[in-house]
Amino acid sequence: GLLSRLQTSALTVRTLSSSKSSSQNIPSCLWKLGRLNHVAIAVPDLEKAQSLYKNVLGAQVSETVALPEHGVYTVFVELGNTKLELLHPLGEKSPIASFLQKNKTGGMHHICIEVDDIKAAMTELKKKKIRILSEEPKIGAHGKPVIFLHPKDCHGVLVELEQA
Repeated sequence: GLLSRLQTSALTVRTLSSSKSSSQNIPSCLWKLGRLNHVAIAVPDLEKAQSLYKNVLGAQVSETVALPEHGVYTVFVELGNTKLELLHPLGEKSPIASFLQKNKTGGMHHICIEVDDIKAAMTELKKKKIRILSEEPKIGAHGKPVIFLHPKDCHGVLVELEQA
């Protein structure tokens, strides 16, 4: 009955916890994944979004910065352990403009994770058949090299890697 199922469950848990952790089977990389740098949110109205985070939620909000090479305006919202990046289209060829055509009210666009060696990460990720959306890193909003990984290779999430 119930007692034998509980005993079997406890035995299973004990066996799983005492077996080697699956992370020990991951081959070592020449680069290391670091902390979450930011979560980027595409917004149709940048002023309204800035006002929400600054005036309603009381966050520290940066000035708007234009990044023509990426086709976006960016605003950073400082949080205790990370940041939000508010993205708004800059120019007709902006990837954010096409995102907002599909998502009229905006939404999460990408996550950004720091790496200690972006070139080594690119080399290894290509070997592992992860598509990178540019041949070379571009300079991102923090003045550091960044690359983007194809969302279809990252379980539906656009992942930005930024040199720490």
